[in-house]
Amino acid sequence: MIEKNTKIVEILEKAPEKAGVLLAEGMHCIGCPSAQSETIEEACKAHGVDIEEMLKKLNA
Repeated sequence: MIEKNTKIVEILEKAPEKAGVLLAEGMHCIGCPSAQSETIEEACKAHGVDIEEMLKKLNA
């Protein structure tokens, strides 16, 4: 299960198919160095994305 404190790199390692969900929300940071340490909550804040909606999509 993906939670607020899950790092982007962990999401991509465990479920690479979720990259499309991130890209669809404008999170093109999946390949940048910050993805190594940034949590999905931090990324959502930076990109103006609702974290709860993102978690629903990622965990669907």
